[in-house]
Amino acid sequence: MTVYHFVGIKGTGMSALAQILQDMNESVQGSDYEKVFFTQKALELKNIPIYPFSAENIKEGQVVIAGNAFPDDHVELERARELGVPIYRYHNFLGELANKFTSVAVTGAHGKTSTTGLLSHVLQGAYSTSFLIGDGTGKGNEDSRYFVFEACEYRRHFLSYFPDYAIMLNVDFDHPDYFQSIDDVTEAFQQMALQVEKGIIACGDDEKLQQIHANVPVMFYGFSDHNDFQAQNIRKDTEGTTFDVFVRDSFFDTFHIPAYGDHNVLNALAVIALCHYENVPTEVIQTQLETFAGVKRRFNHKTFGKQIIIDDYAHHPVEIKVTIEAARQKYPDKELVAIFQPHTFTRTQKFLDDFASALSNADTVYLCDIFGSARENIGNLSIEDLQSKIDDSHLLNEENISVLQEHTDSVLIFMGAGDIQKYQQKYEQTC
Repeated sequence: MTVYHFVGIKGTGMSALAQILQDMNESVQGSDYEKVFFTQKALELKNIPIYPFSAENIKEGQVVIAGNAFPDDHVELERARELGVPIYRYHNFLGELANKFTSVAVTGAHGKTSTTGLLSHVLQGAYSTSFLIGDGTGKGNEDSRYFVFEACEYRRHFLSYFPDYAIMLNVDFDHPDYFQSIDDVTEAFQQMALQVEKGIIACGDDEKLQQIHANVPVMFYGFSDHNDFQAQNIRKDTEGTTFDVFVRDSFFDTFHIPAYGDHNVLNALAVIALCHYENVPTEVIQTQLETFAGVKRRFNHKTFGKQIIIDDYAHHPVEIKVTIEAARQKYPDKELVAIFQPHTFTRTQKFLDDFASALSNADTVYLCDIFGSARENIGNLSIEDLQSKIDDSHLLNEENISVLQEHTDSVLIFMGAGDIQKYQQKYEQTC
């Protein structure tokens, strides 16, 4: 039997892909750093072996799938080439796998993971569905009707995919270590649009997506009147959000989501549009929307004494802003305390003023040191540069973490794409 060996198996996409192959009765193993990542629990539950990096992990008869964070001269990839073992990059292998199903690629600068999770949950109410979610969650079934997967624009990796459908959530400037400008990002999405085989569901409230050209039908969704699918009469409370959906100006039905903020209404509307196009029964959509429990590290909230703790992946100014807005909806009478760890020096430098503006929507702000990446570990700025732009903000580290206890009856929002969770864990363990 072929053994699929994952180089960097603890990556969010890699972990999910490994689980999918395991579900399909393939033999799977992987290697990674020995540091504990939140993604490895699911691998351990499926008894997928995880080894430290070593050339000895590579054997003849394997297929190697390499995470995109690891260079071609990685010790395991060099050994694979010596043995003549086939090597796939993550996005190339995923592209081939998706072609075996009616595939739905979910892409956009923000909201990919939440929307992929939501669509997967809704479709499973009607049909067998395999999925790959960017929070490290994956499920595979060779007999699935649909395959829903997260398609990342970074380094144009999503151009490895030729999906039946694409949901395009938004176009925004991010990954400044690769993309040169918003026009560069838009051009990448335009290329992706031309590779879609059956149809595109695009947010018509996004000016860049309004300009998308494709060889397939493009259906727009959003709040504005010109959209094919429109959300109206939005009612928000501490239990979630209810809204009416109109399809080409005709009332379709009313839907409720146990989620907060306009961005989640848009995510749900995209899912409703795709399901409507695929003739998923309306009552199935309604039921599944109401029972969606969310995905990992996206507005995950719990009670901690008299405080509420929220864990969120927000690492871009737009994401920070909507996360704080969502917390205001759910907890309107509590102090909101933002604890933010910037992710990468290039992103922090590019969006320094935007980060300051977004974080200022919280009542109190704490800042942790900038988290570098495999691509860049040092930069020409420090966390003090961001602090200087936010009135009454404070620096936070593991030594002074107990200061958060002073915010009684408050909501602590831990945000970031690095290792912000270590601060949350330290606080919960010591306070």
